Amino acid sequence: MCGRLSQYRGIHDFVAVLSIPDALINHVGDAALERYNAAPINARVEKVAHGPFFRAIWRHRLIVPIDNWFEWVDGPDKTRQPWLIRRADHGPVFCAAIGQFPTPDSDAQDDDGFVIITADSIGGLLDIHDRRPVVFRADMAAEWLDPATPAERAEQMLLFEGEASEAFAWHKVGTAVGNSRNQGAGLIDEVA
Repeated sequence: MCGRLSQYRGIHDFVAVLSIPDALINHVGDAALERYNAAPINARVEKVAHGPFFRAIWRHRLIVPIDNWFEWVDGPDKTRQPWLIRRADHGPVFCAAIGQFPTPDSDAQDDDGFVIITADSIGGLLDIHDRRPVVFRADMAAEWLDPATPAERAEQMLLFEGEASEAFAWHKVGTAVGNSRNQGAGLIDEVA
């Protein structure tokens, strides 16, 4: 589902991997983002392409670059254990998303924002949570973002071309990540 996420690198670190010219209008500068515990909004892949709620923004495809996301597993004693999930190579995670934002030619609207697209978990990720964000390799992210990519192709990408569970590694983290007000690098540290 992508219960929480982290973006602690600088935005340029994410964009450099994409190798897309003019991919960014930078409003955040060069500093590291240092967001270790952000609460995202998610949308199911089964609904984004055809559901009436998302129809207006379906054509506005974007990528949410993150370092990792968190999920919770119910323990035998009814406690919930948080897990950190990230690329096994520690590279950027490019989550497929849709949304709308103000442009230089338009004003901000009340419904501006984005949703991260989720799909059924597969492989080892299923042991952590039944949903996962749809994650693309950098070359697939570029195709997803390309306005020339037809809507039908974009939908096929979501359904069949996200990264497999083998691309990821996961470990237990402390329960402090359960409160979104908690921040700091210690939230991503592995616990026994």
